[in-house]
Amino acid sequence: MEFDRELDVKGLNCPLPILRTKKALAEMDSGQVLRVLATDPGALKDFPAFARQTGNELIAQKEEGGIFIFDLKRK
Repeated sequence: MEFDRELDVKGLNCPLPILRTKKALAEMDSGQVLRVLATDPGALKDFPAFARQTGNELIAQKEEGGIFIFDLKRK
């Protein structure tokens, strides 16, 4: 998956990963993809809910070695 920007929020707990993601997406153009790297287990529920609430598209979600990776497309 190609992405335009990467945001590392590893080690941060709710609500900081979502708040930083919201800020990063606001600085991006429509259609661009933001990759978020998180370690907070709550992110597994938070990011799908965030995408639904904001209209941004969660296009990929996976886990690699304890790191949760989310790819969000800016609306």
